[in-house]
Amino acid sequence: MHLGEDDGDIAAARTMLGPQAIIGASCYDELARAERAVAAGANYVAFGAFFPSRSKLTPRRATPELLRQSAALGVPRVAIGGLTPDNAPPVVDAGADLIAVISGVFAEPDPLDALQAYRRCFA
Repeated sequence: MHLGEDDGDIAAARTMLGPQAIIGASCYDELARAERAVAAGANYVAFGAFFPSRSKLTPRRATPELLRQSAALGVPRVAIGGLTPDNAPPVVDAGADLIAVISGVFAEPDPLDALQAYRRCFA
């Protein structure tokens, strides 16, 4: 389950779903939100948007420095927002364990080729 800021309480979701559930939290551009999410039981945190996105308009911008600062959280960190195979490597290098994309895969003529291009960002 993934919870955005208006989607409900992480601790309540953890209580309802139990310890085996994977629960993530959108933390946007806020390290303090990520710290609270992990303390409440989140298994991973997502930061973004790193770049303007075709899928969702948001004025918030996360930075690679935020990924570096969040390393001590001890959970995987997901980068989201406008990521392409060309602009994702610095975000991955800064500490993103995963990247989340929609149009970067599904708006491409060959989604499998697009996926392979994203995989190379982690090589």
